[in-house]
Amino acid sequence: MVNAKILVVDDEPDILNVLQAYLEKNGYVVYAAESGMSGLQMFDMLKPDLIVLDLMLPDISGEEICRTIRRKSDVPILMLTAKSNEDDKVNGLLIGADDYVTKPFSPRELTARIISLLRRSHVNDIQEPTILRFHNNRLLIDLERHEVLLNNEQVSLTPLEFKLLVTLAKHPKRVFSRMELINLIQGYTYEGYERTVDVHIKNLRHKIGDDPRNPLFIGTVFGVGYKFQVAADE
Repeated sequence: MVNAKILVVDDEPDILNVLQAYLEKNGYVVYAAESGMSGLQMFDMLKPDLIVLDLMLPDISGEEICRTIRRKSDVPILMLTAKSNEDDKVNGLLIGADDYVTKPFSPRELTARIISLLRRSHVNDIQEPTILRFHNNRLLIDLERHEVLLNNEQVSLTPLEFKLLVTLAKHPKRVFSRMELINLIQGYTYEGYERTVDVHIKNLRHKIGDDPRNPLFIGTVFGVGYKFQVAADE
């Protein structure tokens, strides 16, 4: 079964951390956005299988985000908000939400609702590659097991390193800025974190056998960011 990609859009870091940890523990690939604008940008880039959307965001209302997404996609949307008024719930459903959960919430209940929405949308029936293979099987990325093999030897990656590798490998030749990578793998930033991406790339290159002066897999685009240089094997 393919791991579904879930985009969580909420401006409360504590909620993002809890949801990301809980959903990843249950086998989902989770991306987080702290604002409506970054949420829309990540939606266009990632094409997630489901969105958990807070209604009360600092820049764009959740209702407007829902309307924008509904004009181009029928992706399941679960609204998450402190609003408990029945009229608010009805309005959310009328503008295109598939479900509605009020804060405070139980991560267990939220996960159950997500499973139900994904089942109804048949996301888990879509046949996609579960293993990405590169350079004549020299590098294998198992998306279901969260494992990486280099020359048939397992590579130990941190969860962040794995997400960074998958993000790059799923979009070969596409150049990502450091800030884009931060938003995709972390969902929110803090001062000085852009430079930390370089450290993660350095460690990742070392673990997958890349020579930083002449890398095979992860290339540097000076003044911009990074890209995965090879396409997946057929």
